[in-house]
Amino acid sequence: MKILLVEDDVDIVNSLLPSLKEAGYVAQAVQDGEGGLLAAQTNNFDLILMDYNLPKMNGREVIKNIRQLGLSTPIIMLTVHSEIDEKVDMLNIGADDYLTKPFATTELLARISAVLRRPKKWEGRLLKINDLELDPDKFLVTKRGRRIFLSAKEFTLLEYLLQHKGLVMSRQAIMEHVW
Repeated sequence: MKILLVEDDVDIVNSLLPSLKEAGYVAQAVQDGEGGLLAAQTNNFDLILMDYNLPKMNGREVIKNIRQLGLSTPIIMLTVHSEIDEKVDMLNIGADDYLTKPFATTELLARISAVLRRPKKWEGRLLKINDLELDPDKFLVTKRGRRIFLSAKEFTLLEYLLQHKGLVMSRQAIMEHVW
C-alpha cells in the first residue's frame, strides 16, 4: 500500500516515514502543497496524509483540487486546527478523516487502517482490460462476450487486480484486500 505524506514539518516527516514503513506501507513525503497535488495526480496512492498549513498551496486547496480532478484517493488531514468548523469544512470538501496534532502514531496507524478498509468507489462499475470485462454489481465476468464462471475468491482477486491494472501489487497487498 502506497501512502503520500504531504507535510512541511521535517520532524514529523522523519518520525512518520519509519513508522509507516514498519507498519508495512510504502511512503513518499512531499513538503509543499503544489508538490502534493502533482504527486497525487501523477502517482497511484492508496491514501494521502495531508497537513493544512503548507507552503505554496494550503491543504484545503490541495484537497479541493484533488477532488475537482475526480480523484477519489482517501485523504486524512493532519493539522493543529482543532475547531469544529474547520473539521467540518475539511470533511465537506473531501477529506475522509481528520486528526489533530499532536497525535499518537498508533492512533494514526489505526485511522489509516480503518480508512483503507472502506470499499473503494469505482466510476462506471464495469472493469475492462482488452476483451475481458468484470461487472461487480452483477458478479459477472465475460471474455469476448462469453461468460466465465469464477468462485467468489477468484472473482474478488480478479476485481482487485483489474482495479489496479498497470500496477505491480505486492503479495501483502493482495492478501490484505482479497483474503
